[in-house]
Amino acid sequence: MLDQTNSGVAINSSYPARRGKHKIFIGMAPGVGKTYRMLEEGNALKQEGIDVVIGLLETHGRKETAEKAAGLEIIPRQQIARGGLTLTEMDTEAILQRCLGTSSYASKSQLVLVDELAHTNVPGSPREKRYQDVEVILAAGIDVYSTMNVQHLESLNDLVARITGVVVRERVPDRILEAADEVVVVDVTPETLQERLLEGKIYEQSKIQQSLDNFFQRRNLIALRELALREVADNIEEDAIASSPNGQFCNIHERVLVCVSTYPNSLQLLRRGARLANYMNAPLYVVFVADPERFLNKEESLHIHNCEKLCQEFTGTFLRVTNGNIAQAIAEVAEKYRITQIVIGESQRSRWQILLKGSLTQKLVRLLKNIDIHIIASDKQSAVKS
Repeated sequence: MLDQTNSGVAINSSYPARRGKHKIFIGMAPGVGKTYRMLEEGNALKQEGIDVVIGLLETHGRKETAEKAAGLEIIPRQQIARGGLTLTEMDTEAILQRCLGTSSYASKSQLVLVDELAHTNVPGSPREKRYQDVEVILAAGIDVYSTMNVQHLESLNDLVARITGVVVRERVPDRILEAADEVVVVDVTPETLQERLLEGKIYEQSKIQQSLDNFFQRRNLIALRELALREVADNIEEDAIASSPNGQFCNIHERVLVCVSTYPNSLQLLRRGARLANYMNAPLYVVFVADPERFLNKEESLHIHNCEKLCQEFTGTFLRVTNGNIAQAIAEVAEKYRITQIVIGESQRSRWQILLKGSLTQKLVRLLKNIDIHIIASDKQSAVKS
């Protein structure tokens, strides 16, 4: 029995209408080897009996990439007349017809390889963006492997422009990456990528020096590489949260929380915490726990205000919490913001007070798991009030 897809292609409705799985190969820049890796895995799966076809391939004249595609079936591109020219695009309808239109192919597990996910289609194409074509293929129950560079991710557009001075026009919505079943970072060092560029393995000779002077500067590549690695780490962490029982999981990113109070050494703690966050390349959080039964005097209020201003200078997040149980309040903040490092000052209590009531550090150790606590020494004589 044949049904019609949204594209008008007849498919056999006797096959399960499950959504295809999407695997994205992402890298920091052109030339890291995303397409090569995709083709390599496609060839391996073909050897295992999977029906693998190339929906769209851009070799950019790279010999190694073209050689890796040998032996895989390539779906011919559709031709689109535009302004007296004949342009080509991926033929999504032909892919669906090839994969679903005949029982000899539709009975197999199927995979389509699609290069350059962020590509904007020629005006007059059925869909504006290539990732929209991929969504149609996935909806038909066909698995897709695709490639993209991190600078094409929508949410990173402004940041990439500040880093590289290049405004990326072709972009992929974050939801596409978030919905992917698997995301693989294809990674090389900036030095290796520059070597590939100089060897002519990425662009033709006339573009090499211009690329080195602009987008392929080492500092740009370092920043883009970090973005790619962090983006995938974020996705892994979110998946871990969703799949872990009771929300218990191992944090992938470091997050630093500084606990400030009305003691003057709070500014010192904040600076130490900011240095730690900067060293770890981690977000900074600062918390002040206010006692609901005690009002701050003018001097204390100004001190906490100064802590908040300093936190903002370090681009941190300042949190005010009202709770009579300071340790419990800090523990709740740590759990909510998935903190991995806590910075506190040493106790200002006397030895007898610590013996009778315990120190904040001791209470936090009992309440917290898998969080490092940094105790910063301070001058006890400079305390105003606790």
